[in-house]
This record gives sequence, structure tokens and C-alpha cells, in this order.
Amino acid sequence: MTSEGGGPEPLDGRRRRWQEHNQTRRQVIIDAAIAVLERQSPGEEFQLQAVAGEAGMSRTVIYRHFEDRSDLDRAVQREICDHVRSELLPALSYDGTPDQIIHRVVGNFVRWAEAHPALYWFAERDLAGWGPSPLSQAVEQVAESIEAIMAIVVAALGGELADDDRAALDPWVFGMIGAVFAAVRRWLERDVREPDIEA
Repeated sequence: MTSEGGGPEPLDGRRRRWQEHNQTRRQVIIDAAIAVLERQSPGEEFQLQAVAGEAGMSRTVIYRHFEDRSDLDRAVQREICDHVRSELLPALSYDGTPDQIIHRVVGNFVRWAEAHPALYWFAERDLAGWGPSPLSQAVEQVAESIEAIMAIVVAALGGELADDDRAALDPWVFGMIGAVFAAVRRWLERDVREPDIEA
């Protein structure tokens, strides 16, 4: 290979292009796994052969881009959590009262989970030995954003939080998010999803 000047292409240029190629292939595999999951029922493991078929490559190629199945599963979880974050971020604004903000954030999450129950199930899976789950990291980021918004809204409304109330805001927000996740999980698992999504 030659560079634009006619000499040999620098090694770092080839390495960069190879890394970009590998990142693209990894993303194709992750997207294929998500597409396979979307066609399945919650709780159903995706088969690597199905992912390979969706991605248009062999299983051996998949293992060139991931250490093992757990590495692939973790990458898929991270991608799903990125999708969840992108759904929630527009709702994380200072517009409205605390009740309206909470309703907006929870509503966006419930609608996403209802539209993607298999992805929600997969994101919640515990992959032991891999440190904090991508879902717990996403929850923490969202919780920190909500906590900051609540403090600003309270100040904008002319309120003032006592030290104990300010200290309690963090566990309150995390408790609220934990309750939402548990309630949505239970709602998705019911034979008949009642009440309806808006309720």
C-alpha cells in the first residue's frame, strides 16, 4: 500500500483503518444480536448462529471480535442501555413541576420497555464477574440527572432544601427509579398487561 505521496503507507494509518474496520464489524454483530432479540420472547436466549446469519458472517468471525459469549452479551447490554438513555434524555429537562418531570421520564421509559420487552429482559440480566452492569450504570446516570433537576426546580419554585432533605434526595431518586424498574418488569410479565400503558 502506498500513501498519497507515493511512498509506503505509514503503519499507524493501516492500523487505524484496521481498528475502524474491526469496530464497524463489532457494531454489525451487536446490531444483529439486537435484531434477533427483538424477534424473540423475553427470557429466550439468542443463538449465536442466528446472530451470524443476521450479520451475514460465520460464527468464527464473531469470535474474532469478542473474547467469548459473555463479552458479546455485555456489549449487547451496553448498546441496549445506550438506547434507553437516548429515550430518556429528551425527558430530562427543567420544564414543568417535579410531578410533570417524573411523569415524563417514567412515561418515556414505560413506553420504551413496552415496545422492546425482550431487550428490557436482556438488559436486566446479571452477567456475573463483569463488575457493575451497564443497566445499573445507566440508572445511576439518569438518577444523577433527575437529582440535579429536582434541586434546580425546587430552587426555581422558591423552595429551600434543608440539609437532611438534600441528603435524602439521592436515595429517594434511586428508590423511585428502582420501584419503576420493578413495577415495569412485573407489568411486562403479566399475562394481561393491566392497567393500560398510560395509566
